[in-house]
Amino acid sequence: MKYFLFLMLAPSVIFSQVSSKDSEIKKYVSEVSSDSLKSYINKLVGFNTRHTLSAIDDQNKGIGAARNWVLGKFTDYAKNSEGRMDVYLQQQDIQPDGKRVDQITNLGNPIAYLKGTDSNDKRIFLISGHLDSRVTDVMNRTSFAPGANDDGSGVSAVIEAARILSRSKFPASVIFVAFSGEEQSLLGSKLLAERAKNENMQIEAVLNNDMIGNAKAGETNEINNNTLRVFSEGLPYLDLDKKAMGIRNLGLENDGESRQLARYIKETAEKYVKKLEVKLIYRNDRFLRGGDHSSFVNYGFPSVRLTEYYENYDHQHQDVRMENGKQYGDLPEFIDYNYLKKNVAANIAVLASLAKSTAKPENVEIEVKELTNSTTLHWKKPKSGLPIGYYVLIRETDSPAWQKKIFTKDLSIKVPLSKDNYIFAVQAVNQTGNLSIPVIPVIAR
Repeated sequence: MKYFLFLMLAPSVIFSQVSSKDSEIKKYVSEVSSDSLKSYINKLVGFNTRHTLSAIDDQNKGIGAARNWVLGKFTDYAKNSEGRMDVYLQQQDIQPDGKRVDQITNLGNPIAYLKGTDSNDKRIFLISGHLDSRVTDVMNRTSFAPGANDDGSGVSAVIEAARILSRSKFPASVIFVAFSGEEQSLLGSKLLAERAKNENMQIEAVLNNDMIGNAKAGETNEINNNTLRVFSEGLPYLDLDKKAMGIRNLGLENDGESRQLARYIKETAEKYVKKLEVKLIYRNDRFLRGGDHSSFVNYGFPSVRLTEYYENYDHQHQDVRMENGKQYGDLPEFIDYNYLKKNVAANIAVLASLAKSTAKPENVEIEVKELTNSTTLHWKKPKSGLPIGYYVLIRETDSPAWQKKIFTKDLSIKVPLSKDNYIFAVQAVNQTGNLSIPVIPVIAR
């Protein structure tokens, strides 16, 4: 066990181990095309409506035509994967619920599943957007509902990620999915999340993209094309009653798995994407609202929502119309494609970094049997992958992000900082510098 005296070191020394960028991920980021994103969104808008209750048997209009087109794009990209990408439509007939479904509806989620190269690595990372669109009346399934930003922008991120990453050979697996039924109460995401839970799928991160292409605020016309919000829960929705006492005792109200994922996104995205700030929002979603990641949160999967900094309600959930000289409706001309490109690049950088990393360290523990002003941590190797070492992460309890990192090749460490004053975590690092998601220690027994 090593005792690290690092407090007098310059921050550049502490962080020097993680300053370099993975050349493969840099290449993926550089391949994101605003022209491709524009073509995807224009095609989606061309289906007239993608309302969940719209036609599924029309070849040119409605949700059926839209989901078949997404499946076709996935199938084209699967040709690059050397047989490792499976493409299919997860579907189920939904019965009327007296709320937002008034007829028997065939619900379908277009999915591309890129299998990892390591048969021992069971981790899955998921990127999503929702395919369906709507106008003012959530039950209106016939009017023109372009859904360019809500959520053509998110679906374009999913398709572009599938295009670029289809040639990758990550040890872990990646799922690309365009959910149906989001506007009808998250139906498609509930369908996949329930399946993931029943099949014990090891989903370690859900990146749900919902409206990532608008840069202008509706009320003030302020523009922010450099900030991407990431919403994450702090306290775990699943089994909170069983976990609450431990969380309170250890002061981990700000350290749920989804919050750790959000911090990871911030560090990784800002590392690879120029002129992008990731803003951590300490809520599961916008005020009293919800998106598809919530379906996964409810089953205990680490999940976040990525969304633009400003929402423009003139172009969200609106009938397309001109009123008093003002254009309403979610039309493609209101997308900032350079901003969208940065946000898509952020997703791809994070997905690639996660899927290339080793698994998380196992059995991370903190010693508490003695009263000391130092802190001792120990852990075990990940279940899959070959780490070259580990980072011990440190931050003050009121800091939103990790402040210090110490590299070690050992499986234990003693640092001259009191566990009363700091939060600690451990993450694995591999030869290409890719990092696992940090693990908060439990009490050593």
